[in-house]
Formats: sequence, C-alpha cells, structure tokens
Amino acid sequence: MRIALLTEGASSYAQRVDSWCGRLIEGLPEHEFRLYLLGGGGGPVEGPVPVAELSLWGRRPKGRGPALHRRRSYQQAYRTLIRSLVIPGERESFGPALHRLAALGREDGALPAFLASGPAQRVLEQVWRSPGAETAAGQPQVRDVLVAADLLEQCLRPLSAPWYGTGPGGLGSADLCHVVGGGPAALPALVAKELHGVPFVITEHGLHLREQYRSYRTAPYRWPVRALLIAFFRLLTEETYQQAAVLTPGSGYDRHWQERCGADPARIRVVHEGTPAVARAAAGPEPEGPVLVWAGALEPGRDPALMLHAFARIRAELPAARLRMYGEEGAPGFLAHCRGIAERLGVDAAVSFEGRPEGGPAEVWAAGSLVVFSALAQRSPRLLADAMLSGRAVVATEVGVAREVVGPTGLLVPPRDPAALATACLALLGDEERRARLGLAGRLRAQERFAVEPVVTAFREVYLELVSRWPAFPAAAKTAARPFARPAEYWVAGPADAVAEAV
Repeated sequence: MRIALLTEGASSYAQRVDSWCGRLIEGLPEHEFRLYLLGGGGGPVEGPVPVAELSLWGRRPKGRGPALHRRRSYQQAYRTLIRSLVIPGERESFGPALHRLAALGREDGALPAFLASGPAQRVLEQVWRSPGAETAAGQPQVRDVLVAADLLEQCLRPLSAPWYGTGPGGLGSADLCHVVGGGPAALPALVAKELHGVPFVITEHGLHLREQYRSYRTAPYRWPVRALLIAFFRLLTEETYQQAAVLTPGSGYDRHWQERCGADPARIRVVHEGTPAVARAAAGPEPEGPVLVWAGALEPGRDPALMLHAFARIRAELPAARLRMYGEEGAPGFLAHCRGIAERLGVDAAVSFEGRPEGGPAEVWAAGSLVVFSALAQRSPRLLADAMLSGRAVVATEVGVAREVVGPTGLLVPPRDPAALATACLALLGDEERRARLGLAGRLRAQERFAVEPVVTAFREVYLELVSRWPAFPAAAKTAARPFARPAEYWVAGPADAVAEAV
C-alpha cells in the first residue's frame, strides 16, 4: 500500500528510527510510505522515505491575492467559516467552508494571500462584532483582529499545500492517509478524502485539542483571540473525528476524551505508544539507605509540593530517608518556591534538586529505592511506563492514565493527600520483598503493553482491514498502478474491461 504519513515536526526528527514515525516505517517495510510534514520550513533532509514539507508557522508563502472577480467568493467562504466559529447555530457549516476555501485556493493559489489581506480582516471584524456572536461581548479590538487573522492564516495554510493531485507525490495517489498528532495536520487528510475518497487514520499520543486548551490559558493574547482559536481547534477536532475511518488513541483515557468530542466508539482502537526502552536492562541494586525518586517538570501541575509535604511525614517515621527530585523548572520561580517549602518543613537537608539528568531517565530510576509521581494530571503514559521498565516499584496519584498504566503493579493514592502518599511510600520502604515483587510485575506489564512489535502489528491490521472494506475508487483506475486503489476485477479482466465496468 501507499501510505501518506501526515504530521507536524522537523524532517530531521520524523525520519529518525527512534521517532514514532521512524519506528512505524521501519516495522512495516512491505508498505510504501511518504512523509508530509507541517514544520518550520527548514527544507527536507535525506532519509529512508520521500518527504514533502510545508512551512506552517512564520511568514506566509509569497503570492498574489485573488482577482477582483473572485474576491467575493473568497469572502463568502471565509465569512461562513468565521460564523461557524462564533455563531452557536452555525457549527455545521465549518466543514463545508473549509472545503470551499480549499477548492478556491487550488484554482488560483491565492488563498494564503487572501487570508492575510485587508478584505479578510474586515470580514473577520464584521462577523466577530455581529449580534449573536459568542465573542462579541469581549469587544474585540483592532489589534485582536490583526492577531487572530494572522493565527487563522497559519492554521489554514495546509489547505493551500501542493499535495492534492493524483500524480506521483500527491495525496490522491495514496491508498490511505495516516495523521499523527491531529490539529492542522489533519487538514490535508480531510481535503484528500473530499477530493479523492482517500480514507484516513488518526493517531494521537496526547490529544491535540486538550493541549490547545492548556496552552491558550497562558497564551499572550486577549480573551477574544483565545476564544476564537479554541473554537477553531474544537470544530476542527470534531470534524476530524467524524471523518476519520479509524481513530487510534494512545490510552483508554484519551479514548474517553475522543468520545466526548463526538468520535464513534465503534471506530476507536486503543494502541499504546511503543517505546524501544522495553529492551533496556532493569536498574541495578538499590542505593544504600531508603531513597525516594521524584521526576517531572517543577510546575504546579506536577505538584512537587505534595511530594515535599509527604516526605516531611516520611522523615518523621524514617529519619534516614532521602528525596531526590529530578526535573527542570517548568514555571518561573518554582524551583525557589519548592526550596522554600522544603526549608519551612525542615527537610531541606535531606532533599536534593537534581535538575535535568545527563544520563537520561534510566539514571533517575536507578538512583532510588522507590519512584513517586504526585501529579494533579497524568495525561501521557510515557514517564510512568519508563519508570516501570526500570524494575523499581512505583507510587502514583490516581489521576489520568495512572490506573490504566500502573494497574495492580504499584500503589495508587488520591491526589492532594500527603498523608496517603506518605503511608504508601512508608509501606514499601519498609518491605524490601514487596518492593521487588511489585517492581518486577511493573516491568513485565510495561514490556507487554509498550513494546514496539505490538504497535506495528496493530497498524498492519488496521491498514489491511481499512483498505479491504473501503470502496474502490472508479476514477483511480486511470492513474498509476497501485494494488488497493482499483477493484479486484481490474487485475483479472484487464485494465480496459475494468475501467469500463467501474465507470
């Protein structure tokens, strides 16, 4: 099969064998992959598969705006799109407006220039301030219009990518598209499905919409701009989930999010993110004396303060205990804040802030007798799984994916409860045999769930199942040969007879 991998990122990383896309390509050599990257526009580099790249951020591509007689069509399509973002009763027009803009852009190549033009900005301002618009109460200012227009142009830039033909390198010649990451990377897949009927799979390791909600909370824009962009990403996510043939979230936790966003449960298959770390040897002997290891960014969401308060209780029962906290400062001044908490609790002499480990995560887990996670939200299973692969016992707050990943091989406690966290840690620190038993069970569980081979096998089955039940494309019989894009009769009866029957 010819598979188009659509994702955001740098070409140099996406083609590396240790990247997720690289492992998938290496594991499925029987398929012909091509990478379509939305990145920084640094230009493709040599790699194992062909690469097409489009600059997503920064200055828009050069080009002239639409001719005067076509400008009205652009304005009408753009007005429909903006109204779908701010008028509650017009959400259903989002998808058709996207495809109309993409069609106009394919005809004259003027879409990027139009989106950054004065007429587009006036349309945005008029709709944004119209009666009934959800964001009208925020009184968007002129600078808001300029900022939002620029951000929307960047988000919609993939609609004008030169990838939608049926010739070599075009998405129309692919048997299926595989979107990795969601968001703007799904726009080319939506257009390819609309134009050529190419089905697509979407894989998300950390939901794009959820990350947008988090990032826009602190984005340097006024409230009307943040609300408009969040509405865009929300509707784009809903449209993507509705149009995708198969969705493969990285956890059951993410699956629930996708269902809440309108995804059909029958089309969702949980495929855990594989990691080559499963082949890594377990950590060696425990350090002398009881040592707790904590890892994560020093920020409120990871709640290192909970770990420090729990450690103060642990020290009261076990004076020899030490705490090593690994991670960079994720919020300005938060390292000093944590040091202040340790000093007020009287445990600063037993707590060390190690920063970013030079030897990687394996060095972190080997430094302790026990690994502790105190986060308020655990969206990704990566760090938990990596800790379990070390063979050290794990104690974690029961949030996000923690129960799904750790299961019965570790201890789970409620968040924001230092007494419960301290009790769980003391129970394991005082029982070496139990620590070893849970550590081994956790390592085996992580090896089973996060090995690379099951991931590759899962996508091999998804690809074959999807293409086998997807209708053949009659128009594709006139294009270059590809085994799944034509009816089976084509290969038996001969090209001429098959084309006549298909048409």
